[in-house]
Amino acid sequence: MNLFHALFRPKALLAFAVFFGMQLSFYSNGNAASIDIDNVRTSLMLKNEPAGAMTPTAAKAAVAKAPKQLVIAGRIAGSQGMDPFVKGKASFAMLQLPDDHGSQPGHNADDCPFCKKRLANAPMVAVQFVGADNKELPIDARDLFGVKDGEEVVIRGVASFNAKLALPIIQLQADGIYIRK
Repeated sequence: MNLFHALFRPKALLAFAVFFGMQLSFYSNGNAASIDIDNVRTSLMLKNEPAGAMTPTAAKAAVAKAPKQLVIAGRIAGSQGMDPFVKGKASFAMLQLPDDHGSQPGHNADDCPFCKKRLANAPMVAVQFVGADNKELPIDARDLFGVKDGEEVVIRGVASFNAKLALPIIQLQADGIYIRK
């Protein structure tokens, strides 16, 4: 009997893991298909830019003690070449916008020593859109909102910051997005 268990237990566990993984995949795909994407998009897209948008740096200070409803403006981007989007999820990373001098013709924030220093100290914002069940929406943000890397957005939601994390990241559970043109 010990030889039987030694030979077949790992295979049974592997089969169970594969079956369980397939069930999770089926459930998540079925969940995405059952969401009315147009309705979700309409409920989250803001027609006007919300007033009082903060930079990620100002938002970090505002939520240092407790989570708070905020409006944060930034640029969809990942740090150090990282893809800012989470495939198949309504989530993305957002970085601080360059200073006003960054809008000058020919200015490149990646080459500007002032912008580089300021942006290096700014926190990243992890934006996550959730449904009524408080779970992350299983729709890619690019498909849901038509956004792309480098686009300027203004996000409304509940922000929190954990100073104990190794990297300065603001968690933003979003309930609205405005895309700057």
